[in-house]
Amino acid sequence: MKIAPIVDPHVRRPSPKPMQVDLRKAFILGTVLWTIALVVCICCWQFGHNLWFRTSTVICASGVVIGLLLLVWEFFDRSDYRRLGK
Repeated sequence: MKIAPIVDPHVRRPSPKPMQVDLRKAFILGTVLWTIALVVCICCWQFGHNLWFRTSTVICASGVVIGLLLLVWEFFDRSDYRRLGK
């Protein structure tokens, strides 16, 4: 019966273990993409296409700053993360 796990939780299959991922790769990739977008915005401003310069530059710079902060957080949290994953 398909609704049996909803009615009786003991019928459910056990949950799979969470996958261990390397957060550095994800944070570095995101930070690099935000940095590229920031460089594109600055280049567009230099060539005179300044329709959305302030807004897009602030958004891209915020993405870079958040990415760097996440890399710092991951550096200090890495030992706890690996310990819990085992």
